[in-house]
Amino acid sequence: MSSFLRRRIIGGDSSSSELSRDPSPSADGKPADLRVVKATRLNSLKQKTQSKKRNFWIFALGGVFGLVVAAFFAGSNDMIDLSSLEGMNLNSILEVLPAGFLKDAQQLQKHERDAVNYDSFSVGLHARSQGIRAHHPVIMIPGVISTGLESWGTDEPSRQYFRKRLWGSWTMMRALVLDKQGWKRHIMLDKVTGMDPPGIKLRAAQGFDATDFFITGYWIWNKILENLATIGYDPANAFTAAYDWRMSYMNYETRDQYFTRLKAHIEVAVGVSGKKVVLLSHSMGSQVLYYFFHWVEAEGYGNSGDQWVEKYVDSWINISGCMLGAMKGMPAVLSGEMKDTAQLNAFSVYGLEKFLSRSERAELFRAMPGISSMLPIGGNAVWGDENWAPDDRPGQNVSFGNFIRFRDNNSTLTNKNLTAEESIAYLYRNSEDWFKHMVQSSYSHGVAHTKKVVEDNQRIPAKWINPLETRLPLAPSLKIYCFYGIGKDTERAFYYKEDLDPLSNMSVTIDTGYTNGEVDHGVIMGEGDGTVSLLSTGYMCTKGWKMKRYNPAGVQIKTYEMPHEPDRFSPRGGPNTGDHVDILGRSSLNDLILRVAGGRGQDIEENIHSNIKEYAEKVKIYEE
Repeated sequence: MSSFLRRRIIGGDSSSSELSRDPSPSADGKPADLRVVKATRLNSLKQKTQSKKRNFWIFALGGVFGLVVAAFFAGSNDMIDLSSLEGMNLNSILEVLPAGFLKDAQQLQKHERDAVNYDSFSVGLHARSQGIRAHHPVIMIPGVISTGLESWGTDEPSRQYFRKRLWGSWTMMRALVLDKQGWKRHIMLDKVTGMDPPGIKLRAAQGFDATDFFITGYWIWNKILENLATIGYDPANAFTAAYDWRMSYMNYETRDQYFTRLKAHIEVAVGVSGKKVVLLSHSMGSQVLYYFFHWVEAEGYGNSGDQWVEKYVDSWINISGCMLGAMKGMPAVLSGEMKDTAQLNAFSVYGLEKFLSRSERAELFRAMPGISSMLPIGGNAVWGDENWAPDDRPGQNVSFGNFIRFRDNNSTLTNKNLTAEESIAYLYRNSEDWFKHMVQSSYSHGVAHTKKVVEDNQRIPAKWINPLETRLPLAPSLKIYCFYGIGKDTERAFYYKEDLDPLSNMSVTIDTGYTNGEVDHGVIMGEGDGTVSLLSTGYMCTKGWKMKRYNPAGVQIKTYEMPHEPDRFSPRGGPNTGDHVDILGRSSLNDLILRVAGGRGQDIEENIHSNIKEYAEKVKIYEE
């Protein structure tokens, strides 16, 4: 679901602000420079990197795109023999590249490494100077797509990929180009069972290597791991609970016993250390953890009763949690699109459609039912109707409540704008029966308005991802910290049209030809962190979990928002980014994590910059 590949390769946000940069933590409470290199040296590195980086990536992307185009046309062109590329490796490529280019690339790599790593370990070193040490065992639950998936199949088609990552590595890129159909067979789940197809066996990679980097050089959890290690964490008191994010949540347990293993690991960590655990979750990982809280209590599942969380969990650090879904999840499964595909130029769209068409992408996303857990939750009460939405802006021409909009209303497919709630039924009408059954049997998207309904839902697994239909654990000592980015344009609504392409089997497609004011290639942006809307990350933290039926034990909730103020010279946004993924490297986020893990979370004060409290008051969900 993440849009990082195109965005990160090309470069970061060009905007930069100096108004509300997070101060670096210091012993006396005043701002301090945590960077290992001097500011003059850093500026020099940035300037050298900027011009070379652009030329290098233009060259590299051109080569990759050429290979993709070649792969597509090879089926009908006898002059191109891709079988000769099957033995391709880095050494063979380096042998044919000009020596001058290699020298420039190596120098660029050194400058890039110096510029990106200037703050490595610095937050942890500073925390250690303040006396912060490893205290609680820490368990990390990653988000969607960030966990590598490796092949363990031994049937003939899978042998070439044995123990190689078909998601989250350069092997994935190579397989996608040279063996697209084989890659799709491996990465897509069985459409009936929702698990491995016959003869295929993909499993989530384990350990810190599963989530620290997506592909070489593109870090995910690595910055957090660096700083945790600096104050005394290692594999004895820190653990990554990786999972196969493609599956529906109950199938995590059915196939891999994921929740049983997570429960056992938490119990062992508490037994060995004598201290409760701190749980860190990011993005979809927050939904997975919320689901686990219900599974572990439920009779016939975890069988541990409603006091288990109180006994074993000190704190939950909820980082950019998509608690009420992600709006971009809808176009992904409806038509295989999102902002990043809609806003490509015509030449790029042509190449992408030839190589991996909209219908292929939609089929791929639908055959990964874990992604559908992020369809919008809360219906019209949260996301609005045709006339109103809680996050509408002053002077806005059309309400965000018109989630899927149509300019042409002459077709039965496009005769009425759709709210977020209506769009789910529309999705079911325009998709296969197997997909409808899989989503409906796994997830729920409504609102429970009474305590009785909430308590009844505690026994229904399909309700367990939805914080508006179920409650927090009965754990009065539990602390929840909601840390998320704000101030970055995020998909909020879409213009669609009937898909009249004779080569497509999709019913509708994003109206990419429509750009007008707030509409950019059919996409309307709202407030959020670039991936998840503000209402999804912030509503439960600032309002929903303050209601008695959703939080009967009075669990303490603290919200800390982080404005997106990227460094214009950093491809990953630098130490003050609020981007959905890059925030994992943000200095202030790492400092807050270390404080909670080190037993000093009580010193953190709420920090709210956005209009989330105003929006939350307008949401049509009320106390019983």
